[in-house]
Amino acid sequence: MLFTCIYIFFARIIDVSLGTVRTVLIVKGKKLPACFIAFFEVFVWFLVAREALNTDINSFLIPIFYAAGYAMGTYIGSCISSKLDSLIMVLVITNQTKINKLIKEIRDKGFGVSNIDLKNTTKEKKGLLLIQLNKKSLNNLTKIIRMIDDNAFVIINETKYVQNGLIK
Repeated sequence: MLFTCIYIFFARIIDVSLGTVRTVLIVKGKKLPACFIAFFEVFVWFLVAREALNTDINSFLIPIFYAAGYAMGTYIGSCISSKLDSLIMVLVITNQTKINKLIKEIRDKGFGVSNIDLKNTTKEKKGLLLIQLNKKSLNNLTKIIRMIDDNAFVIINETKYVQNGLIK
């Protein structure tokens, strides 16, 4: 019985992790890899569901291990998904007095940046910086921003598709 419970637990981790990664790939518009993963996800799910439902063992441990595998698979799948290379858009709103230094420093570090002057109801002039980059470079960029303007308003969004431009 212990072998069956462990088998169910680890098989659920695999199929739910695959399902989580598949979902992220679909959202990112990567249909073909998602389709490939879906085949293995359902294949593993079928094997484990058949094992869990057709066993002669009558124990409450089987549904517990089934559910625990699902929970752990969700966690592991989300960890894997966060490691997938993805593009992000960083929007930075900062004072006009700091914007030129910030642009220079960002460009010196190899990032592409665009600047838009903002109008607001206060007398203080502000600027909006648009920076497209790979997620793995985000820490380097945020260090640059915080070094020059610790009060900058920063918005980070995941990007589905980019055409042209400079991306680091």
